[in-house]
Amino acid sequence: MSITFVDREKELEFLERLWEGKNSFLPVYGRRRVGKTRLIKEFIADKPAIYYLARNSTYLHNLRGFSRAILERFPAPYLSEESFSSFADVFRYLKEKGKLIVVIDEFPYLIQSDRRVLSEFQYIVDEIVRTSSLHLILVGSSVGMMEEHVLSQKSPLYGRRDGQIKLSPLGFFDSWKLLRVNVEEAVRIYGVTGGIPAYLELFERFDDVKRLAFDKRGFLYAEGDFLLSSELREPRVYKLILKAIAEGRRRFNEISTFTGIPRSNLFKYVEVLERLGFLRREIPVTAKPRTKNTLYTIADSYLAFYFRFVERYRDEIELESLEFWEEFMEEYNHYLGRVFEDVARQFLIELNKAGKLPFRFTKIGRWWRRGEEIDLLALNEWEKKALFIEVKWRELSEREAGRILRDLERKAELVGLDEWKKHYGLVAKGVQEREKIQGDDWLVWDLKDFEFISKTRPG
Repeated sequence: MSITFVDREKELEFLERLWEGKNSFLPVYGRRRVGKTRLIKEFIADKPAIYYLARNSTYLHNLRGFSRAILERFPAPYLSEESFSSFADVFRYLKEKGKLIVVIDEFPYLIQSDRRVLSEFQYIVDEIVRTSSLHLILVGSSVGMMEEHVLSQKSPLYGRRDGQIKLSPLGFFDSWKLLRVNVEEAVRIYGVTGGIPAYLELFERFDDVKRLAFDKRGFLYAEGDFLLSSELREPRVYKLILKAIAEGRRRFNEISTFTGIPRSNLFKYVEVLERLGFLRREIPVTAKPRTKNTLYTIADSYLAFYFRFVERYRDEIELESLEFWEEFMEEYNHYLGRVFEDVARQFLIELNKAGKLPFRFTKIGRWWRRGEEIDLLALNEWEKKALFIEVKWRELSEREAGRILRDLERKAELVGLDEWKKHYGLVAKGVQEREKIQGDDWLVWDLKDFEFISKTRPG
């Protein structure tokens, strides 16, 4: 299925602003399949540009490939790809060609081929790009390598960039645009893919998960292993940590006990997973940053699905059996409760932008303490206003919705916002006769409201 280029407006605007200047150097990075190459090709489509995809090979092999791409665009009878002895030589040749964008995709492969390439590109930026009309874009899928070797203080390239783009997955509403399915089906697919465009384009309906993730030849069956192996030196240890969290061990001590990794060693592994964007540390939205009331969650939606379900059913999948399908569907429907919390948070942010809430909130997150939990709590700390929200991935009767909201009022008293103006909300798959319970302080939304937001939001 061919998909449309959506979202990324801010990134494209930023790239256009750099293009308007005399020259620039920009690193672009993000996890695999997130759409970096598509973004860059969209940007350079109507501009003079050279695009080169680096290979996982030697410095010389990449130099020859890059030289070939240059000479195909700017041929010279006296030159061949062997005429250039370094990347700096090629850029000196390009310096005379006027205003031009030069893109090197998968730049980490060049770093792996020869670490001295970083010092060479420091020279290229300082002595060639800055004295020319060249715009250099280095793209990388290895988040760790890009942050360590291109962006960090110890990198020869540190301080030379004109900005950076770390490309994130699409949000739910932009993902839904790509899918062209109804909202309920979109939530189900989003629970597998997150907002990764390359995964979204594989789906026409949720049932496709059978051939994509639960078939040993399917694209999403081995993707988790590939993703971790491409970023991590000890993927086995990191997989154990992610498996623990996927199965509900979300506190640091629980992870340590499940994995057998001592606390002192576990810290460094957790930090790496957080830095790569695979793991997220959560604290109650009202807590101070250094609180010990911490939970860990898998931030990458595909990896969360992979470790919860693909790993669990691996034996059956290898035997090409789908006898677990009914069990999976029952558990997945429960699993979607947490996915829907994230979708509901995005929905409330859209309402907040549009001014469709009783007040504009400045922060939103979950709250929990001593066995009590509130799915979402939106706050404006300047005006001392709070919106407490429960999220339910199920159809509710008027009576059930009222009971949930009354219990929410009870839990709100435990948070301690005594002098604050309080509002209460419910986001559900569906609510019968919701107009009977909706009022100034009780707000109720269901999937029909998601459809309205999707049609009215820009883009």
